[in-house]
Amino acid sequence: MCFRSRPGASASWSWWRMLRQVIHRGLQSFCYKLGLFVSRHPVFFLTVPAVLTIIFGFSLLNRFQSERDLETLVAPSHSLAKIERSLASSLFPLEQSKSQLYSGLHTPGRYGRLILLSKPGGNILHQADAILRIHRAVLEMKDGRSSFIGHQLGGVMEVPNSKDQRVKSARAIQITYYLQTYGSVAQALIGEKWESEFCKLMRKLQLDHPDLQLYSLASFSLWKDFHKSSLLAKGKILVSLMLILLTAMLSSSMKDCLRGKPFLGLLGVFTICISSITAAGIFFITDGKYNSTLLGIPFFAMGHGTKGVFELLSGWRRTRENLPFKDRVADTYSDVMVSYTMTSSLYFIAFGMGASPFTNIEAVKVFCQNMCVSILLNYFYIFSFFGSCLVFAGQLEQNRYHSIFCCKIPSAEYLERKPMWFQTMMNDGHQHTSHHETDPYQNHFIQHFLREHYNEWITNIYIKPFVVILYLIYASFSFMGCLQISDGANIINLLASESPSVSYALIQQKYFSNYSPVIGFYIYEPLEYWNGTVQEDLKTLSHGFNTVSWIEQYYQYLKVGNISTTNKSDFISILQSSFLKKSEFQHFKNDIIFSKTGDENNIIASRMYLVARTSENTQREVVELLEKLRPLSLIQSIKFIVFNPTFVFMDHYGLSVTMPVLISGFGILLVLILTFFLVIHPLGNFWLILSVTSIELGVLGLMTLWNVDMDCISILCLIYTLNFAIDHCAPLLYTFVLATEHTRTQCIKNSLQEHGTAILQNITSFLIGLVPLLFVPSNLTFTLFKCLLLTSSCTLLHCFVILPVFLTFFPPSKKHHKKKKRAKRKEREEIECIEIQENPDHVTAV
Repeated sequence: MCFRSRPGASASWSWWRMLRQVIHRGLQSFCYKLGLFVSRHPVFFLTVPAVLTIIFGFSLLNRFQSERDLETLVAPSHSLAKIERSLASSLFPLEQSKSQLYSGLHTPGRYGRLILLSKPGGNILHQADAILRIHRAVLEMKDGRSSFIGHQLGGVMEVPNSKDQRVKSARAIQITYYLQTYGSVAQALIGEKWESEFCKLMRKLQLDHPDLQLYSLASFSLWKDFHKSSLLAKGKILVSLMLILLTAMLSSSMKDCLRGKPFLGLLGVFTICISSITAAGIFFITDGKYNSTLLGIPFFAMGHGTKGVFELLSGWRRTRENLPFKDRVADTYSDVMVSYTMTSSLYFIAFGMGASPFTNIEAVKVFCQNMCVSILLNYFYIFSFFGSCLVFAGQLEQNRYHSIFCCKIPSAEYLERKPMWFQTMMNDGHQHTSHHETDPYQNHFIQHFLREHYNEWITNIYIKPFVVILYLIYASFSFMGCLQISDGANIINLLASESPSVSYALIQQKYFSNYSPVIGFYIYEPLEYWNGTVQEDLKTLSHGFNTVSWIEQYYQYLKVGNISTTNKSDFISILQSSFLKKSEFQHFKNDIIFSKTGDENNIIASRMYLVARTSENTQREVVELLEKLRPLSLIQSIKFIVFNPTFVFMDHYGLSVTMPVLISGFGILLVLILTFFLVIHPLGNFWLILSVTSIELGVLGLMTLWNVDMDCISILCLIYTLNFAIDHCAPLLYTFVLATEHTRTQCIKNSLQEHGTAILQNITSFLIGLVPLLFVPSNLTFTLFKCLLLTSSCTLLHCFVILPVFLTFFPPSKKHHKKKKRAKRKEREEIECIEIQENPDHVTAV
């Protein structure tokens, strides 16, 4: 039994194919006309971008300002913790607790923190005199006050077999000093000055007490050390730029002094630089504020922009040399700009989705907004400024001018009379014996290496099994890493590594990680505290915590005094008239809110403090603790909230930070699916989706194995990975699926020969440009280096190893091209035979 396809289905498929061809040819025609227009007005397209850069460059210098609120940048914008903080602050305002223990629980405010660490094997308790001297020195500063939090001793050893858990020794002690600012501008300035003096005083006291190690931290230290990454990276970014310029020049050079384009490589990198300056100027004109996460934008923009530059250079080398230079520029635009337009559009879509209201991290949103502007300007500057440079370089080549010295290349007869070094410098690439027998552009060293050596090696049948094994290893490690992803709510991942904040955090984690931060437990509705059931519920909720609670102290007071309070009036009367009057319990007054209705007093809200026992991974356990306590507030009869200032950074951080990459990935996937039948071949999109997914999961898994957490920097790099993979894989894949050679192997060879040079040039320049980041002493730049190194390495692996092998196994098949050519050959042979039969006497004419 045989089946025949329906005529309607065949007609529909033909209609889609025709539509794809019309769209593709229309885009090519538009890009051809654009290239022709640029080639006819090169001065205009050279001048306009330069003027824009000058204008916006001055605005960059005049309107530069940095973001000083670190919480606004890296904490989730919309979180339940911020609502809980507002409720806690409204119930127990900070100014009402100015003389009490935990006034810093609502907001970090202004503070100075100090850890005193004894020498190894020493006991900090034996240094009491030195500690008191340091403490008095701090108190002599204006507006300072001490606050004991309750778990101040670190590295504690208890007396063996002690019933009351007496302390034998301790390695460290932590002291916190809060300031009274009340939110006014004047007080804030005074507080900032006090914090600065506090840090200076600690450095001075360290010299006076060599037997102690002092680690200090102030509220502005986090912002200062966050901004310090930018200051440390400035010089290294300039070095990186010089390395990229040098690599671009060398990779664009040839022995042929006529056809080599070293200055075009340099001008291509320069084009990306001035477009980035223009984008930065626009950012600051629109009241944008700089932060250190924006350090990644020059590298992101360079990775995409130089890809367009090298593709245009490769496209120029593929044009016919006997055409006028203006037509060659137009052909180059027709060949390259369609693909570059598509990849630029996907960049814009991905980062545009990252800048959407769905993004809950302000630093990610600001970065994506700036990146969208950079991509648009990159695209405009590439086809205008760099296109004009290509026009002038083409004109010099057509007139046979030297590509470096810009002088006329002498004739072959003249060169024969000159020394060898002069002939080498002025060699135009043609051998005198075989002039114009081969394409001179094929002598580019990267193209020659790919054509003569690499293409044959990677498509060798004996190499393919090893490539399959390599990919299985790659996929295994990627999958293993994806199962171990951890969120990066730890703020020290964004700070300069050799900074006071990081040193303080590491010491605090080492010696003070046995307990969680002090958690405020706020009961915000009236409660029958005298009821035995309520008392049991409160004990259940605080079970497992070390508590500082007026409720426990009051119950103990009643028990010791053998006082019975079975009703509301007795409970509140004794609480107000007796318990809170005693000096040792007076500090609990600010933990209870009373209201009076007629002659009756009520307790409408109260608070207590909880401290949980934790291990070294304090942050993870605190997040789990928060996730367990919150549901209890919904199901228990007691209505409460829990809050600590660190919750603002931890609250749903994992979801908030991964949302941008999920949204961006979904946006790109949706675009590729919607254009599935609008490209030349649907299998091109299918292979592109598989390749990008493989690269993205590889980078995600490997960066997790390299101890990179999911913070805002790594998430931005993952968004960039999506686009970087598309940028390099798309031209290779589309060229392969459209190729008409007899075998898949020959098709992949031609694809590598056509686009491999530009891919290798761009990734090599990108990798070399990343090297200086390795020497910046900053956790932020080190994370950026790791992620971008993995991005470029995985993309290089797929483009030159995995795809060339796997595409020879799987569809699209190339047999139908072979059948078509056989049919044409057979038809031609039949025509020749008919001609011979009709005129056998004139066989030679045939």
